Amino acid sequence: MVKADKFVHESIEKIKKEVKGRAIIALSGGVDSSVCAVLAHRAIGELLTPVYIDTGLMRKGETERIKKVFADMNLEVIDGKERFLNSLRGLIDPEKKRKAVGEAFIREFEREARMIGAKYLIQGTIYPDRIESEGGIKSHHNVGGLPSVMDFEKIVEPLAELYKDEVREVARALGLPRGISDRMPFPGPGLSVRIIGEVTEDKLDVVREANAIVEEELVEQFAPWQTFAALLEKGTGVKGDVRVHGWIIAVRAVQSRDGMTAEAMELPWEVLKKIESRITSEIPNVSRVLYDLTPKPPGTIEFE
Repeated sequence: MVKADKFVHESIEKIKKEVKGRAIIALSGGVDSSVCAVLAHRAIGELLTPVYIDTGLMRKGETERIKKVFADMNLEVIDGKERFLNSLRGLIDPEKKRKAVGEAFIREFEREARMIGAKYLIQGTIYPDRIESEGGIKSHHNVGGLPSVMDFEKIVEPLAELYKDEVREVARALGLPRGISDRMPFPGPGLSVRIIGEVTEDKLDVVREANAIVEEELVEQFAPWQTFAALLEKGTGVKGDVRVHGWIIAVRAVQSRDGMTAEAMELPWEVLKKIESRITSEIPNVSRVLYDLTPKPPGTIEFE
């Protein structure tokens, strides 16, 4: 386990040595990028510009929350929805989707960096991202999903040797609020990896609403390591004595220490029934709801 106070001091000194000029930091609002933002700000101060990209793949209310939480850090908010949805159009293979998102992120960051004269990109890559990308399990957008040619002098990754639980310890050492230090992981490619097959705006609307319901019902009461909804395919159902061919939603809730392994949570039946009832009644074009019992391995936590 990392010694958090020592890590904070050493990381700040390392960033000072590595970054010689203006830098941007890829800020998503999760614990990894938030810790990086605080470390980098303490290291280079006003030379740092935090950049949040609204990809159109975010959770319900996420962009508004990010603006509020990081209002005092000179945050740049970029509307990248058109670029990201265009990059995903027609893609079905999960690896191609991840790589498309990775390239779209870099191109947006490059454009912003050119505008402010930044040559460095700081991002919150952690050790499991590297293990899964380099091991061929899945290409994380900030590792295996990066394009081969990038217009940055250097990419700086202060957390590249840490596991998620270690990052949380560092967040607490930095004095970050629990809303950030204990926040559930959210994938860099966003809701695109919670949609099986091609990503469309209609599918995003459905999975975004379903995901919000799952989080409302489970996060506060059961404190899962991660929980969410994923959109699978269509199946036949009946609503009001009328046949519907609606979306199938899978609910996932797991406990884990570092994300490398995970076990499905044994949730009370009445809770699962309430989630099913809310999703099928509040989202008209959903016909059925499933609960995923698969541990990691053999499954991964996210669906794609």
